[in-house]
Amino acid sequence: MKIVVQVKLLPASAHDADALAATLRACNRAANRASEVAHAKNLKRRNVLQDAVYHQIKADFDLGAQSAVRVVKKVCDAYATLKGNIKAGNLGPEGSKRRTRAESKPVVFREDAAQPYDDRILTWNLDRKSVSIWTLAGRIKGIPFVCSPEAMKLLASRKGESDLVMRDGMFFLIATIELPEPEAYEPAGFLGVDLGIVNIATTSDGRIMAGRGLNRYRQRQRDLRGKLQKKRTKSAERVLKRVRRREARHAANTNHIIAKQLVNTAERTSRGIALEDLSGIRQRVTARKDQRARLHSWAFAQLGTFVEYKARRAGVPVVHVDPRNTSRQCSACWHTHRSNRVDQARFVCRSCGIVLHADHNGSRNIAHRGNAVWQRGAVNRPSTA
Repeated sequence: MKIVVQVKLLPASAHDADALAATLRACNRAANRASEVAHAKNLKRRNVLQDAVYHQIKADFDLGAQSAVRVVKKVCDAYATLKGNIKAGNLGPEGSKRRTRAESKPVVFREDAAQPYDDRILTWNLDRKSVSIWTLAGRIKGIPFVCSPEAMKLLASRKGESDLVMRDGMFFLIATIELPEPEAYEPAGFLGVDLGIVNIATTSDGRIMAGRGLNRYRQRQRDLRGKLQKKRTKSAERVLKRVRRREARHAANTNHIIAKQLVNTAERTSRGIALEDLSGIRQRVTARKDQRARLHSWAFAQLGTFVEYKARRAGVPVVHVDPRNTSRQCSACWHTHRSNRVDQARFVCRSCGIVLHADHNGSRNIAHRGNAVWQRGAVNRPSTA
């Protein structure tokens, strides 16, 4: 299986930092030039596009030979991704309009967009925790980097390309790691996980991972952004730029912690993990105006992705089940009715009278359905949320 590791570069001088930034700008301007040619002449295959633009972008943007090749590949990969999204219908509720707009103009790259590097133009020295990297100012050797101890261990298995990324004036390298994937074991049952907004995750064991803290944090961030946007001053813009990714990092860290806890619980008890298949949930669910921000900031897809890849690394089987009526069906007698769900937090079965926390009841239903899916053989079905 493939995972990515991010390390932070620490350029020794302003000259080195400027060289890295200038290289990104030149590569992405070259990518935009190549993208225009690819769109105008319908040259989406790598070899064909490279023959058409290689010498031009290499001369006009002062790129090295291998960097020009990487630029062409980046453009072709972007068009392949766009084509795949169009074919799969992953363009949101206004898919036809977005498809028309996407096909009518070339792909555009930001000047600070990531640039791929291969081993010819990027060399890692793990012993010294440094890299040697090609730039417009020549090859810069011995740029130190920092990362976690776990990331350092993973870098020993690094293969393929690494992406140079600039965020808020800081530089990062994102490396691809190839790890052996253990075979999933035969589960002794399933741990059902009900995902939600009020409670981020609730397990069939009755453990509730509340989302109150995260929701309050997001509300504070929205209030802060609103106040700063009203000021319209340069200092306010600097603060907005500094905090714009803070919320996403905080939510991702929360999801990582929850995913790790879920996988550890399942692995310790020799169970699999059953999740709801929430594909297209944002298009199916309607929300009041005051609830839209909470619905659209709900990172259920990210949490599901984290659970899946952590489970694959541990050999824990994961299945996805139909989410219909999991909140209305009694997990004890299977009676299903909308009135069983009394309110957001309480479930009272109108048939057998059992009283449960609503999310706990839903997670028990998910666990039952996970067992049924496993018995039918539909294992490890990938999520499309």
